[in-house]
Amino acid sequence: FRSSDGWVRTHGNYPHHAAALRRALGLAQDAGRDEVAAALRGMPAGVATQAITAAGGLCVGVAHENPGVDADLRAAPLVPLLRLADAPARHREWGPADAPLSGIRVLDLARVIAGPVATRTLALLGADVLRFDPPQLPEPEWQHLDNGHGKRSTLLDLAQAADRRVFDRLLETADVVVTGYRARALDRLGLDPADLAARHPGIVVARLTAWGSAGATGDRRGFDSLVQAASGIAWIEAPGPDHPGVLPAQALDHSAGYLLAAGVLRALQHQGVDGGSLLVDVSLRRVAAELLGMPRTEDPEPSGIVADASPHLQDFDIDGLRVTTAAPAVAYAGGPSAYRAPRRWGRDAAAWIER
Repeated sequence: FRSSDGWVRTHGNYPHHAAALRRALGLAQDAGRDEVAAALRGMPAGVATQAITAAGGLCVGVAHENPGVDADLRAAPLVPLLRLADAPARHREWGPADAPLSGIRVLDLARVIAGPVATRTLALLGADVLRFDPPQLPEPEWQHLDNGHGKRSTLLDLAQAADRRVFDRLLETADVVVTGYRARALDRLGLDPADLAARHPGIVVARLTAWGSAGATGDRRGFDSLVQAASGIAWIEAPGPDHPGVLPAQALDHSAGYLLAAGVLRALQHQGVDGGSLLVDVSLRRVAAELLGMPRTEDPEPSGIVADASPHLQDFDIDGLRVTTAAPAVAYAGGPSAYRAPRRWGRDAAAWIER
């Protein structure tokens, strides 16, 4: 949206974020895009961002590229592997090439795209992935089915004592915990990486954030499109000189998801030699910095050729619903060539499969 002194990018795909956006702008809860646009045109970008963020919504100013910031970010590892605490080495018997993670248990506390892409990849490689969500925060069905392949899905409200006891029992025998929630929410639930390592020696924690985990940024809400806008990607992708654009796909989300999965594999392998409770830490903003630092070329002229996607698709029948999704992007000799079907959101028991 255009502001009085530039542009802002908002995010209202979830109902509670849309409600916060309208509330911050003093609009009725049935206000549409035109009313939001009119309100934002009369506000400086900084004022709009502050007001919407304070109300629990999401908004960033659309920034131009900052080479200094990105150079600093690129000096840090893309996928840090950090030792949280000492723990004995864990000698594992790896599964066959088409399911090397057989027997590995993954608790999936991630939503939207990046974290679920990571756990979808771990499930593809044979891990028992159990995703859980609070029942009061439903996921859009199409989104869940697009990145739920091979995983089971259960509902637990950790604010309820009974559900918390179930979760803690699952955690006792988990090998990996994947988190995509803000730092404050995880702290409140006792799921900070240091707390997890103290209570469960030998755990691997895979943390996904939008802006990075250091300081206040770890508690800042964010999505792929917002990071694109704030990092300068939106102006690079501008369709013209006076309107910011966007990448043709959620490249930050998908890249971060695959990198997080690769970091988990590295951590599990590391534990077999040196032990430890380990943290894998990936952020969308760090991925954006990597992308911004790569060579660029001018857009070629459109070729007019339409690619045939059919060899790269999978079809599923899920309770009578036909679902077509992309086939796995991960491929290696002897590896799995197809996903196991996704399952409906929240339909599975909160229990591990027997090893």
